[in-house]
Amino acid sequence: MEETILTWTIHRIWPAVAISALLAASPAYAQHAYSPGASDTEIKLGQSTPLSGPASAFGAGAGRAVVGYFEMLNAQGGINGRKISFTQLDNAYSAPKAVEQSRKLIEDVGVLAEVGTIGTAPNVAIQKYLNSKQVPQLFITAGGRRFNDPKAFPWTVPLYPDFETEGRVVAKYIAKAKPDAKIGVLYQNDDYGKDYLKGLRAGLGEKAAQIATAVSYELADPTIDSQIVQLKAAGIDTLIEQSSSKAAAQSIRKVYELKWRPLHVIGGSTASVETILKPAGLEASKGLVTTQFLKQPGDPAWVDDEEVKAYKSFLKKYAPSANPDDYSVLVAYMNVHAVTLALKKCGDQLTRDNLIRQATSLHGERLPMMLPGISISMHPDDYTPFKTLRIAIFDGESWTLAGDPLSAE
Repeated sequence: MEETILTWTIHRIWPAVAISALLAASPAYAQHAYSPGASDTEIKLGQSTPLSGPASAFGAGAGRAVVGYFEMLNAQGGINGRKISFTQLDNAYSAPKAVEQSRKLIEDVGVLAEVGTIGTAPNVAIQKYLNSKQVPQLFITAGGRRFNDPKAFPWTVPLYPDFETEGRVVAKYIAKAKPDAKIGVLYQNDDYGKDYLKGLRAGLGEKAAQIATAVSYELADPTIDSQIVQLKAAGIDTLIEQSSSKAAAQSIRKVYELKWRPLHVIGGSTASVETILKPAGLEASKGLVTTQFLKQPGDPAWVDDEEVKAYKSFLKKYAPSANPDDYSVLVAYMNVHAVTLALKKCGDQLTRDNLIRQATSLHGERLPMMLPGISISMHPDDYTPFKTLRIAIFDGESWTLAGDPLSAE
């Protein structure tokens, strides 16, 4: 009855032409539109991740968290009334294997999008294929600057602070905290380390000459002790490093054992209290500086935080074998929230085009576990997800945020 009255009233007020225009523009009356992988009842998503191989330590935990999240989401009714059909395949952190698995996801499973793929090498390997198929390579977990290229690769959307941005933010901090620093850099000899070093130099500008020496290491190196000894011998007073978890823990410990006390800055991805700092030694870690954009679940500073409690409660129920203090698990949790948000914004227009449009318009959005003052800064012509980070200093027990958020621009 109410619907009849509403229709009659509209006809009395507006001409038929106006009514047609209104209904065509209204999302409530718009026809459903679907790309492969979407329907009235289902959204198919896929992911390849390192469940085995050299990166399985972080891939397996993050993978369990993603599977658990979609199980939770489906138990709550899905997204806009549609259940998520999620397929996760093992790429063993191998570029050829990643391409093979992406082909399976697109050509055999028929997913709407590949989401949250971890690591630079697998994402570089699948980038051309997914873009050629016009399939969203959505919210990848890789910090290479190369993934922000809307003109050449419009279907590739990152969701992780790129390493160049991180380096620029650290440069701004050093310029204020220690303007006369004599800097030594330890970096991993790949895009992970090189992009960071590039950003650091760019951020320092004319003061880039303060970088007295930069020493690299290979991911497969068993130890970085010799590099730390070399940096100390160079007489530097500020050590900035972009290294893997194992190398970071080793460097923190070696610096302490050498009774060397430089201003020591570590990468944001290696700042976990539980998995990096405790193994290295909390006393040895005291005074460390890092960049952050997410709350650290194992940090006592956030023990009573409601979002941290919700995160731990989710893992306990849906992914009990995943370590809540594993940084890759934390990033995966943020990632799937972003995927959900973009899909919700698509409404009934579940096309691949619209998914990219909504994903790259998440500007000013804040996701669970993000630090105060941090939000997504995505634009259709600039896919950089984060332009602002926080500086934090370790006091021997927890990280303390220092100063206001710093912009890389």
